[in-house]
Amino acid sequence: MVCGIRHLAVIMDGNGRWAKAHGKPRLAGHKAGADTLDRVMHWCREAGIRHLTVYAFSTENWKRSKDEVSGLMKLLGTYLRTKEKQLVKDGVRFRVIGRKGDLSAALQKKIAQVEEATKNGEWNLNVALSYGGRAEIVDAARKLADSFAADPAARAAFDADPEAAFAKCLYAPDLPDPDLLVRTSGELRVSNFLLWEIAYSEIYVTPTYWPDFDKAEFDKALEAYSHRERRLGGRLK
Repeated sequence: MVCGIRHLAVIMDGNGRWAKAHGKPRLAGHKAGADTLDRVMHWCREAGIRHLTVYAFSTENWKRSKDEVSGLMKLLGTYLRTKEKQLVKDGVRFRVIGRKGDLSAALQKKIAQVEEATKNGEWNLNVALSYGGRAEIVDAARKLADSFAADPAARAAFDADPEAAFAKCLYAPDLPDPDLLVRTSGELRVSNFLLWEIAYSEIYVTPTYWPDFDKAEFDKALEAYSHRERRLGGRLK
């Protein structure tokens, strides 16, 4: 790891405000944000960061206007269709975390297709879609309870190491917890994102809107992280 970060998580915020500031419709902001994601993926790989998880659409975002939600879903479908071959070529493993069942059947099918095509990739892009941290914890609890009913040994494994057993029931249990969480647009909240996983993540907030998040801002985030003293609940000697 060049920068010491294994896993970067990003709340990609400010697309709508960027569009408004430029006199454009909100969907134009989301399209610009998709281009930013491509650039950030490249910078992460240059920096030796192997896992990138981005917050694309929350469980609460379904409350937005039908036109915006429909536009976002179409944009995602277009992204998958146009990027699938490049993701495979670049060795990217693409995954969606969240309640996929909330999505249209066609979009679920396309996601499954891209996930299958990229499953051997060694660099991870995880897109949180119809995702909520509380929803993930609830779904994990349900999965754990089901395992108790199906396998008596599951309860013993849970009693031996409750946190580890629970973590195995999360959407992407093979990923390390994020080292750094970046939020754009200046909002000082985590917005129900990766509530379990970011327990000890460092947090960096920039006022820059996501479509304007450039290499200089990316480097600022890494620089800030490099000066943090990660105690993970312990003390430095």
